[in-house]
Amino acid sequence: MTPTRKLVVLDRDGVINVDSDLFIKSPDEWVAIEGSLEAIALLNQAGYRVVVASNQSGIGRGLFDMAALNAMHQKMHTALAALGGRIDAVFFCPHTAQDNCECRKPKSGMFKMIVERFDIDRAQTPIVGDSLRDLQAGAAEGLQPHLVLTGKGEGTLAAGGMPQGTVVHDNLLAFARAWLRDDKHA
Repeated sequence: MTPTRKLVVLDRDGVINVDSDLFIKSPDEWVAIEGSLEAIALLNQAGYRVVVASNQSGIGRGLFDMAALNAMHQKMHTALAALGGRIDAVFFCPHTAQDNCECRKPKSGMFKMIVERFDIDRAQTPIVGDSLRDLQAGAAEGLQPHLVLTGKGEGTLAAGGMPQGTVVHDNLLAFARAWLRDDKHA
């Protein structure tokens, strides 16, 4: 079987929606970053599947439950559908750092699951994140690291130490436009 070539992996908080040091705990707190949903719709319209890989330790910390997480994702899916976009899958880690699980970024467990499920061509698949751990987890599985300056992105850029070949974009919409403009990935 030929690997899926048109897949984009996104972090959620700070990339698709506004992030908070106090965690995003409810649908009311889930607010899309300007242009992010349009970016996903643009990628979809160009034939790309989009998946999310997100640490959600607020569950493990008891700050919100699965019903709240599902409601946040339903809000995201509904808003995307209104723009003609979709997310094909949401992978998330509910654990805290103390749990030392394999799925919590910067470990690459979620990315191993994505590679297995979607049979992707890793060298042609970007990971778009706003934190070093997003980029490290994707790069560990051979995905192309892309940093956005929304969320924690400016601090991540200033701190340095990003995986080799990391490309920097102002936001998710800038990433999508650049990726599609340079669509040698097709």
